[in-house]
This record gives sequence, structure tokens and C-alpha cells, in this order.
Amino acid sequence: MISRRNFIKLSGGAVAIGTLAGCAGGTSRSGAGGKVVVVGGGPGGATAAKYLRMADPSIEVTLIEANPRYYTCFMSNEVLGGDRTLDSITFGYDGLRRHGVRVVHDTVTQIDPASRKIMTQSGQTFAYDRAIVSPGIDFKWGAIEGHSAELAESTIPHAWKAGAQTVALHKQLLDMKNGGTVVIATPAGAFRCPPGPYERASLIAQYLKRHKPKSKVIIMDAGDKFAKQGLFMAGWKKHYGYGTDNSLIEWVSAAQGGKVEGVDGSAMTVQGAVDKIKADVINIIPPQKAGKIAFDAGLTDGDWCPVNKKTFESKKHAGIHVLGDASNSAGMPKSGYSANVQAKVCAMAVADLMAGREPGFPSYMNTCYSVVAEDHGISVSIVYTFDEAKNEIIGVKGAGGVTPADASAEALRREAHYAHGWFANITNDIFG
Repeated sequence: MISRRNFIKLSGGAVAIGTLAGCAGGTSRSGAGGKVVVVGGGPGGATAAKYLRMADPSIEVTLIEANPRYYTCFMSNEVLGGDRTLDSITFGYDGLRRHGVRVVHDTVTQIDPASRKIMTQSGQTFAYDRAIVSPGIDFKWGAIEGHSAELAESTIPHAWKAGAQTVALHKQLLDMKNGGTVVIATPAGAFRCPPGPYERASLIAQYLKRHKPKSKVIIMDAGDKFAKQGLFMAGWKKHYGYGTDNSLIEWVSAAQGGKVEGVDGSAMTVQGAVDKIKADVINIIPPQKAGKIAFDAGLTDGDWCPVNKKTFESKKHAGIHVLGDASNSAGMPKSGYSANVQAKVCAMAVADLMAGREPGFPSYMNTCYSVVAEDHGISVSIVYTFDEAKNEIIGVKGAGGVTPADASAEALRREAHYAHGWFANITNDIFG
């Protein structure tokens, strides 16, 4: 059994995952050769490309990613509150090039499973023996009346893909008057980073407490419970007066009318199931689905991509593996850490399959840190195994753990320190 203390040591040093999460039997591989094309350069795609080259340098690996820089969503909430710069969550692909990955900055427009070819916007064609697709998320724009991609790019940014909208939302907070109202609307259904909206509320409240203490954050929730709820609420009570008349944070559950049904960008109002709220800053996080290319390539069933969770090979098209947020890997949250671990499982499986070997038995893990306030972090960590008969990823009983409800101030300070150490390690593991 892995104790919580030892798990955090392992998960805090993300490079260690390469030997812990993957397939039994080690990483020594005889040369298989062949071509693998990876679509998407986020935590899933970049990790898969790097670790596939590490597993078998004879395989030619090409990564196709539209953007020359990647902005991590994890730790982007600290940018909103002014505790981190956008540059600190910005990464390039030179590290992958050093591992022998061919990096192409272009947009994939078509994947042809029959001919095993991938086409791009610039007119290039890439043949593959196997493809790894990690397209991230897209948004279901018709789900909230009045909301649109255009509105998100102008007055009501979602900032759920880090970058320009992160900067825009931060500026709105800077420009807001003292005594203003910030509304954060959480999405219905599965979405990227389940605790993310609540960490966002925490760090915006921290900014308001420091600079605009007459203001408040209202979380309009499409659900009645959320990840690490007890730990978040304990932190809100400690730092932001939660539950009092002067609380900087108010949480409105779906049962209380919190699900947002409409938004008016001109009037800056949000319509819940019960009340209409006038706000100074509105952050609507839309409902989500797999990235566009997954739909265009016929890899989806509903909103997400069904996969064999042992290898992440698509159940729709043989020879294509789907990673990260876009896959239906229920049992694991849609997080950057999950994508990183799944990519290693997938890379080992692809190396085996291309060499004509049966993939080894996989193991997985996830840890999720959230920063509630300065020197106050919380986390949950889980080790998973694979049930082949049911094609399910399931948590291992007694492995992992969660921040204790009675954790001391020093323990919470260490959790925040671990969160920042985890970020440094995992980004080096992905892009270094």
C-alpha cells in the first residue's frame, strides 16, 4: 500500500511517473521502426510524443500543433489573481525536438483512418502507422442562451483555454470598482479540471480581499456538489468569511437556482433558474465536448471519444489512439495530470503494438492540487488499476489520499508548496 506521504513525494516529482505509471515490464524496447503522428501538443500529446521516442528511438514521431507556445490551464488561476505571470505558464517545444520529435506548427483539418493519412491547413499530408490524437476540449456554445464564442472573445471570457482570455479576465478584475460583483458560472456535465472553477473563485477572492474588499464572487453552479467541496469551504471560511454576511464568496447550487440559463453581454446580467444577477465581471465556463478534429475524424460517440482504456486505442477507428480530456476515460478526472499519465500508458502500448508485442498491464495515477489562498493548498491523490473485462479504470482502495479536514496551518502551507513544485516538475516532464 502506498501511504499518502509517499504518494505525494512521487506525484510531486512528475518525472518519477515514467516508471510508475505505464505498463508492467519496464521501458526497454527493441526497435520497431515505423511512423507515429501525434495531433495536439498539450499535456497528452506532448508527453506521448516524448515518451514514445524514449521507449523506442527507431520510431519516427511527428507532433502537429497549431500554436508555437502552449499555455497551461493548471496554475492559470494564479495569473487571474496577479500571483503569477502569463509567461510562467507558457511553454515551447524545443525540449521535444531535443528528444528527436519532429514538431510541425500547423492545423490538422482531416484524419483519414482508411488510408492512414493526416492532412493539414497548409496542404501537407502525413502518413502514419499509428496516430495519437489529443485535441483537448471544445465548447457547446448553444447550451446557454445569449452566450457565444464571439461574446467570449469580447466581454465575457471563459479563460478555460489559457492565454489571451486569461489576460483579458485578469484585466477586467483590475478595472473593476471596489464593491463590484464577479459571477463565475460552472458548466453542466463532464468538463476539464473539476475543481478549477472553485480554485478560480478562491484566488479571485484573494485578489479582492487584498485590493477591493467590498466586492464579492458569486459562483453560479450547474451542480449540487463539487470536487473537494468540504476542503474548499473550510478554506473559504478561514480566509474569506464564507457563511457570514460579509463573505467574499457566495456559492449558489443548482438546487438553489444556480444553473445559468442565459446571459446578456450588453446589460452584464446572468439569468439563473431563479434570479437575474447584475455583475461587473462575468466568467461563463461553457459546457464542454471533445475538440473539433475528434468530431471531424469520426472518433466521438456523444460528446467524447470511446477508447480501449488499456491502450487508449479508439473504439471507432483502429490505429488511432485518443488521449486526455477528449477521451471517455471515466474513472479519472479530465486533468492535465491524467493526460500526462495516460500518455505514458499509451506511448508504451504503441511501442509494443508496433513491435508486434502484446501491451503490458497498465497502471495509472492522478493528483490534483488546488490553491485556496496564500500558503493554503489542498490536494487529492488516487492510484488506479485497470479492469480489462469491464474496460474500466478503477481506484485502488487504500492508495492515495486527500488533505485531512483537520490539517494544520503548516500542513496546508506545505500543500501549497507541493502544488508549485508539482507544476515545475510536470511541465518539465511534458516539455523538457
